[in-house]
Formats: sequence, C-alpha cells, structure tokens
Amino acid sequence: MDLNLSGKKALVCGGSDGIGRAAAEELARMGATITLLARNAEKLKAVAKNLNNSHNQKHESLVADFDDPITLESVVSDYLRKGNRFDILINNTGGPPAGPAHTANIDEFVNAFRQHLICNQVLVKLLLPGMKEAGAGRIINVISTSVKVPLPNLGVSNTIRGAVGNWSKTLANELGQYNITVNNVLPGATETGRLKAIIENKAKKTGQSEESVVEAMTREVPMKRFAKPIEVANAIAFLASPAAAYINGINIPVDGGRTPNL
Repeated sequence: MDLNLSGKKALVCGGSDGIGRAAAEELARMGATITLLARNAEKLKAVAKNLNNSHNQKHESLVADFDDPITLESVVSDYLRKGNRFDILINNTGGPPAGPAHTANIDEFVNAFRQHLICNQVLVKLLLPGMKEAGAGRIINVISTSVKVPLPNLGVSNTIRGAVGNWSKTLANELGQYNITVNNVLPGATETGRLKAIIENKAKKTGQSEESVVEAMTREVPMKRFAKPIEVANAIAFLASPAAAYINGINIPVDGGRTPNL
C-alpha cells in the first residue's frame, strides 16, 4: 500500500492542537511538508518545530483566525504569491458552542457558517488552481458524526455541519474530473480540549461529577471509550495518501461505532 507523501505539501488548519495537530504529525511522518494554520502563533511555532523532518521537509506556519475570512484570504494569498502551493488541504476548526437550535441566536448560526463553510470555501478557491496545475489534490474536511445523525444539544453545530457535508459532496462531484478528491472525516467524541469543555459544562448543568458524565458518554460507544486524536488523524492521513486515489465524496465516521446507522 502506497502511503508515501514525500514531495507533497499539506495545509493543516487548526494544526496547533487536538485532531489538527495529530494530523499534521502523521502527515509529516509520511513525508509531507506541513504548513500549519491557526490563530496562536506561539503554539504553531512549537508544533512546527517538533514535526518529523526525516524527509528534509521545511515545515512552516501561518497565523489567521477563522472568525475573519478576509484576513484568512489575505494571509494565504500572500503565501501562495511567494510561489508556494499545496497538494493537500485539511479543513479543520473548532465546533460551535453547545445548546439547542430553537434557542440559538441568529448570530450563532451566522458565526458558525462563517467559521466553517465560508472559510473552507475561501481556502478551496485559493488552493484549487495549484491542485489543478499539479493534476491531483486532496481536500479532507474534519466535520462531525452529526452529518449522519444530529447530536443532542448541538443545534447550531448539527445545522452547519450538515451544510459543510453537502458542500463537500458537491465539490467531490465537480472536482473528481481533475483528479482532486474531496472526503469527510467524522470524529465522534475525541480526547481534545473541546470534549473536556463539553464534559465540564455538562457536569455543571446537571450537578453530576465529571467522572459520571464521562461514564455515561462512553457507555453510548460500543468500544466504551473516547477516541484519541491520532486515531482520527490516521483516517485523515490515509485519505491524503496515494492509496486513497479512487475514494471520493464519502464520509468516514471515526467514532468507535457510536453512529447508529451505516
């Protein structure tokens, strides 16, 4: 199986922590040169410094906030104008705050739409010319299992994730002719800062201990545990590899079997 990414360049969003960082680390081990993108410059520099460079890669980082698509476009455009291009795009950013859909403010939907779908679209439009010129590309969107089944108390997230899922499938249909694949990885509950915050909030609201909340959440997973970021990263890395050249327009849940449908 060909998993070699030597000579490939990957833009990894949300690469300073959690799933994004784990994906960057795995892609670097496979030989890709990584450009990390997130809003915390110090964290990005630290992660980039520690990425595998056994294939003589020169890893870099870009600072931008997904709350600001205009600045994001400017930062990435400037980088591309210097002669850089990317073979792989990992769209990944933190999810919207928890809460039911019917009580959410309009601004919550607008902000989430901007952070996820709009910023994803900005990056695809910027990177697409380089991928077309190279004759191949990989676009991988880290979304959520709510694309398949809405999750309780995540009304805004469920709504926006569904939009991103359909956007992705549409792109897959459009870009396959250029040998550019578009696929989605759908993490279940994964040991990240976001999951920690969800557990803490649920414990405060219900009066339960955090241990009790964790026990209830893992009881719903057939494997009886949360995912580790590297387990999600492995799915991302496979889709980015030459071995996945004919896989296009699909959702891959990485959730220990929790999603109750195929």
